[in-house]
Amino acid sequence: MISKGCEQCAKGGKMVLFVYGYCDQRDCFYCPLGENRKNVTDVYANERLVEDDSDVIEEAHRMEALGTSITGGEPQEAMAKTCRYLSMLKDEFGEDHHTHLYTGITGGRENMRRLSEAGLDEIRFHPPYELWGDMHGTEWEEILYIAREEGLTPAFEIPGIRAEEEFIEFLDEGAADFCNINEFEMSDGNYERMQEQGFERREGHMSAVEGSHDILDAMGDHEKVYFCTSVFKDAAQHRNRLKRMAKVIRREFDEVTDDGTLVYGKAWESGDRLAELGVPEQFYSQKSEHVELAWWLLEEMIDEGDVNRGEIVEQYPTADGTVVERTPLA
Repeated sequence: MISKGCEQCAKGGKMVLFVYGYCDQRDCFYCPLGENRKNVTDVYANERLVEDDSDVIEEAHRMEALGTSITGGEPQEAMAKTCRYLSMLKDEFGEDHHTHLYTGITGGRENMRRLSEAGLDEIRFHPPYELWGDMHGTEWEEILYIAREEGLTPAFEIPGIRAEEEFIEFLDEGAADFCNINEFEMSDGNYERMQEQGFERREGHMSAVEGSHDILDAMGDHEKVYFCTSVFKDAAQHRNRLKRMAKVIRREFDEVTDDGTLVYGKAWESGDRLAELGVPEQFYSQKSEHVELAWWLLEEMIDEGDVNRGEIVEQYPTADGTVVERTPLA
């Protein structure tokens, strides 16, 4: 990996902090944001809707976060919130908690100073696509040097639309530390506009765009360029983050799968009934209208006729606890 932020992300150790969905200066046809994230003044820590600042810290603890990746929109109010969250995270976890920000505007010196003083380590710029190849001598070149002067590590993060030699030039000149290229992807939020621009999905892929890998022919051999595939994001980053969460929040009777989901049994019985059956208290949890317990114990009790019905539940270890699958038992 070419940056500490990327290393932590690969381990699933980066909390993703989304701060607002407004972009005052941009309307990129490839923006992947869905309806719940685009043009909103909401904040999300991973999948958790942040209703209080303490939610950010709680979510970071929930996954034993090594660092935080910040993205979202660009209004000035988002800057104030971002700086506040950065300060909170550094106060809570110390200087080793690595933070990086992905932004589509230059921001200027004052904002670079504010971010640096709040604790930001690394800033990744995403210049407008229409300016690629014509950024030297503009604010996009100047901000790289300003960011470094203010104590930040400047870099580029771009979608893999096409190869652009100018990014290599900035790396060789020492203006930027690295260039992270994300595999070009389609999503529910950009599908129609992407098709209007003539892009199509790669055959056999859920989101990757045909031709995105061609950028590697021109840029992939550079030691400061990293290509982040959609498969890697799902198989490594997302899955490893779920595993970290599951490890932290699992109960003694929860089984953690290879995908980082939690599996347990659910029965419409009372804790007293399970105690009568001799189930140790660490293997079940009483809820208001049901009991949750080790799935293999539930199967055994149903087979022996001690419990009439139940189900095996598989769910994500996220704050919203999204259920992946329910398997009825009777």
